[in-house]
Amino acid sequence: MKPIQLNDFLAHRYISGLTYAPDGSKAAFVLSQADEKTNGYRSFLYLYDGELRQLTGLGKESSFVWLDSRHLLFPAARSDEEKKKQEDGDPSTHYYCLDLQGGEALPAFSLPFAVHSVTVLDEHHLAVLGAYDKDCPDFYQLADEERAEVLRKKKEEKDYEVLDELPFWGNGEGFTNGKRSALFVVELNPFSIRRVSGADETVSLTRLLGDEVLYAVDDCPAKASIHGLKLRAFNWKTAQRRTVFSDPELMMENVLVDQDSLLLLAARGDRYGCNENPYVYRLNPSDGTLTLLREESMAMHGDVGSDCRLGANTEQAVRCGELYYVAGREGNAELYVTHPDGSSEPVLTKDGSIDGIALSEHHETVLLVAMYDMGLQELYALDLGTHALKQVSHFNDACLEDHYVSKPLPLSVSSCGLTIGGWVLLPMDYDPAKTYPAILDIHGGPKCVYGPVYYHEMQLWASMGYFVFFCNPKGGDGRDNEFADIRGDYGGTDYQNLMDFTDAVLEAYPQIDAARLCVTGGSYGGFMTNWVIGHTQRFCCAASQRSISNWLSFYGVSDIGAFFASDQNAASLYESPEKLWAHSPLKYAAHVCTPTLFIHSDEDYRCPLEQGIQMYSALVDRGIPARMCLFHGENHELSRSGKPLHRIRRLTEITNWFETYTHRN
Repeated sequence: MKPIQLNDFLAHRYISGLTYAPDGSKAAFVLSQADEKTNGYRSFLYLYDGELRQLTGLGKESSFVWLDSRHLLFPAARSDEEKKKQEDGDPSTHYYCLDLQGGEALPAFSLPFAVHSVTVLDEHHLAVLGAYDKDCPDFYQLADEERAEVLRKKKEEKDYEVLDELPFWGNGEGFTNGKRSALFVVELNPFSIRRVSGADETVSLTRLLGDEVLYAVDDCPAKASIHGLKLRAFNWKTAQRRTVFSDPELMMENVLVDQDSLLLLAARGDRYGCNENPYVYRLNPSDGTLTLLREESMAMHGDVGSDCRLGANTEQAVRCGELYYVAGREGNAELYVTHPDGSSEPVLTKDGSIDGIALSEHHETVLLVAMYDMGLQELYALDLGTHALKQVSHFNDACLEDHYVSKPLPLSVSSCGLTIGGWVLLPMDYDPAKTYPAILDIHGGPKCVYGPVYYHEMQLWASMGYFVFFCNPKGGDGRDNEFADIRGDYGGTDYQNLMDFTDAVLEAYPQIDAARLCVTGGSYGGFMTNWVIGHTQRFCCAASQRSISNWLSFYGVSDIGAFFASDQNAASLYESPEKLWAHSPLKYAAHVCTPTLFIHSDEDYRCPLEQGIQMYSALVDRGIPARMCLFHGENHELSRSGKPLHRIRRLTEITNWFETYTHRN
């Protein structure tokens, strides 16, 4: 049995974009893999029609859309001219068309803006979400010389940012101030582009209902809000516009077309704040009538943590009037269905994580992207009639074959009146007569969840001889709204849950050397790592990643929005700053004695760099061993989709830190 190695993730392959063809006869998806040579990722289009077939070979095909059941459209810069434009900063998107009956992909058309999504209206018309700048909303209409002049001036201004909006940047997007997303209708023959949405609106979603394109719009106030849903419709044949629905209090998660009506997944946040799980509503698009269909208290998405995914898949879809969705339940992501009468039931329950679904009204096979049986992502087919589940791909079998994969052993503890569930990974070649170091790994979120799913870094540490343990404290996903609600209690019940679980692990496994305990976590897990080291000295070392340390200085600098710190801490910067400070790990830095490694990225706009720097500085100022490893050009997603060489360096830094302080070198 071979141990998991630090760079084994380079061989992992990831499935995204799984989508059925319009006639349901086949499906396509993107298969990606890290490329160490280019320090990036290579992506290819694949087809599944009972058999698996690779469609493209250049390694740069990371998205697609079905033009019809025979042709795929995908964006790419393949010609020298297209590549040159890309290098010069031209935002144009060039599309190629691939005939599945054979032949090379051929140039189809180019759009003079960056494209977010494409919806096919018919073989000659597309609804496109495209990017533009509010200072030049008609850039797409300019002649080549005028476009070149705009791009030249943009380069001249590259050293300056002018901000008049909040938030003004987005994680993985850079500065977003003044950036908009517009709805365009594109006619392919003869070629024409018509902008539908207003010059100072941004569009976040499109759906097709008959001859109408439904789209959600935001009027782009200076201060953005998570509340407010405005749904409009554009008849692309008659050019008529209308407002379908508007509610200033709703927080929208999704809108889906259900035959001649709409299903709206939305919450008001009046019960549990910004993390409140959505209710299911039925929306009549003719008169805007909203009817409550289901008072759902559980998550209608999957949040099981893993560092073995890349790209996104659909988690909610309607088939024959039934709403199918991935549902977080404890530490698993399962498949559920909500019926037209509002009742709900599980369709597939199995330990692991469903990462995406594809459905067709033409037959009863649901395709799943899932991580099952402590394996990596694979494609599965589920028969809705018999509930038979079949694995149809084996892309990652060789990655884990003959390797030690530690099976998560469940363990629960009673803490603060709650049952807290978690798991323990045994070290490779485990001998009950020996003693071992251990690592507590804390999930992000906080409204995320850990489960019995393959996690590369945890398996690496288990292969190196560590116990690894993790749990789902209050504040996490997979249970109801009340469990997920820790507003005003950050560092309270959740911290006690983690410590009680740690005690339970030590009691259940006396082979763990309590003097060689490590702790780590990222995002909320980074916040909690900072909190832990300020409230206990039981850990010999810590690794705090992409963390929050100071809720006062966090105000207004995160892409989440200015509301988040106040919402989650039940406190106001203006009226109760002392409560924000009370929940800030930095307040307790004087108590820290734990050597701590800090991992942060300079383009992390979710938990900005200054948060990690403040905690790091407080430790160095007091003479506590500390180290900061800063990654240039990376963002909040470093551990999951960062450049491969950066991911290797990050995990090397953390692992070496643990090795140093568990006295194993």
